[in-house]
Amino acid sequence: MSRASATVTVRLLFADQGEFHRETVHLPRTSLESHDRLIDALREDPAVLSSLYVDVERLSSAWVVGDED
Repeated sequence: MSRASATVTVRLLFADQGEFHRETVHLPRTSLESHDRLIDALREDPAVLSSLYVDVERLSSAWVVGDED
């Protein structure tokens, strides 16, 4: 299975003391498909949690990046 089909590119926007910064991560496609909301996958999915820490207190926005980006 290719990387493109096995993962989904997600952008995360964090707020930190009035400053914003963006991170781009690659999450397992199956993790996103098994949750109704992206935030649930970020907070609860074992495959995501084992490879990524997300400070949900500072997370302002998260979105899936389309192929055009």
